Amino acid sequence: MLSKIFTASLLGMEADLVTVEIDLQPGLPAMNMVGLADTTIKEAKERIRAAILNSGFEFPKRRITVNLSPAGRPKEGSHFDLPIAVGILLLGSQCVPVRTDTALIGELSLDGKVKHIRGALPLAIGLRERGIRKLLLPYKNLEEVALLEDIDLYPVKDLQESMDYYLGLRPASPYNRKKKGTFSQANPSDDFCDVVGQECVKRAVTVAAAGNHGLLLMGSPGSGKTMIAKRIPQIMPEMSYAEQLETTRIHSAAGLLSENCPYIKERPFRMPHHTISRAALIGGGSKPRPGEISLAHNGILFLDEFGEFDHRVTELLRQPLEDGKVAISRARGTIAFPCSIMLVAAANPCKCGYLGDERHVCTCTEKQLNQYQSKFSGPVLERIDLHIKVSAVLDPNLKKKEGALSSYEMKKQVQKAAALQAQRYKGTGVRFNSQLGEQQIYKYCPMTAAGRKLLTDAYQKLALSMRTYYKIIKVARTIADLHGTHTIDEYHIAEALQYRALDDFYRRPDNGH
Repeated sequence: MLSKIFTASLLGMEADLVTVEIDLQPGLPAMNMVGLADTTIKEAKERIRAAILNSGFEFPKRRITVNLSPAGRPKEGSHFDLPIAVGILLLGSQCVPVRTDTALIGELSLDGKVKHIRGALPLAIGLRERGIRKLLLPYKNLEEVALLEDIDLYPVKDLQESMDYYLGLRPASPYNRKKKGTFSQANPSDDFCDVVGQECVKRAVTVAAAGNHGLLLMGSPGSGKTMIAKRIPQIMPEMSYAEQLETTRIHSAAGLLSENCPYIKERPFRMPHHTISRAALIGGGSKPRPGEISLAHNGILFLDEFGEFDHRVTELLRQPLEDGKVAISRARGTIAFPCSIMLVAAANPCKCGYLGDERHVCTCTEKQLNQYQSKFSGPVLERIDLHIKVSAVLDPNLKKKEGALSSYEMKKQVQKAAALQAQRYKGTGVRFNSQLGEQQIYKYCPMTAAGRKLLTDAYQKLALSMRTYYKIIKVARTIADLHGTHTIDEYHIAEALQYRALDDFYRRPDNGH
């Protein structure tokens, strides 16, 4: 006797269709699993046996062979429990299944309850891509997978409900999706109006958020760098449905979703400590998992105390910042994780933190200064669009907020520019100005003669690289969008150039010391 149940196997973020084939034959009672199953699946034997017995079913006292097809691909995960258990029960009861076009995913507890699993959304996406339109899944994964709008979902609480559905003994009405609320990660009490005396920096932050440009904040301790960075998520443009789906997919694969936050509707804000390892930042492991840079996809990766990060770690940011994805190669193949992020870095200008400060004297020796600044890789800094010097506020009246730009006002400007970009790049796969390629820059970034002349002069006098040259154009495109103009003018280029002021600072032989 043979039964076949559909499920899926997850590798990275990609899922493949797997057919669970179960055969019962006379012989000594035993259960053998074949098909490159990992330890999690092989250890499921006793768990499945206990779940079947504690659910009131009879476990077949025969020789059971479980084949996970295709046999040549590795499989892992506890979500194979439910399809294996249902397949065994179908053969043991000799019942004819009614709904064989449905895939099953779910982990079983010893009492037969169907538990939450990791990676439910990418599993469902993989099944949908392979023609499966009905999915039986745990209740606790329902809100997460309900982001998919073109697949019928049938949530179950235990093994008994699963069997009733598969045999046609319960109604076959799919889950009725409801309007989803918002799970906020930002602190509503944090507002940019609390940041006083830094209006120029807030203007640069608005430009960065509007075009999804990378941002480096350089300044002495206590100047407000971290305070500013933590408020950026409040002014970011709203996520599209495609961005919500892709971001939730990554967090699901990493096992970071919960009942309190079953899906991602706000742009992620990730803030790893400077002691982070290379694998934790970029992703990896024997069974590759997404790193912080991928968990920040479509959001912000904030590296506070940037100068304290291991330079071998920050060097790994080069290719992901350029390509918008991370490729992790292992013996079984290469796995890609997306990482289209807005990188925000904050750093002190030197070891003591007071280089160039008007109120303090830098106490660093020349050796200490050189050692500290050697941690700032030129190629990495070149990939960050805006370099901003954050000066200490000299006005002692720090409580004064009159005239200080609020988060609400800044977000209105950002949304206006984001709407122009969405309309301009519709159907191109580009959402923000920072994502433009070289050919797209020539198409979508027309400049006046005066603007082109200023940029050409700056390129020659400042010895800019071509990468920096194109980044200045993209930043100027965002500034023009904030002004509501189609053509990039001279003053747009001038403002974009001033956001590269630290390039000149690091080229000085004495660094102002």
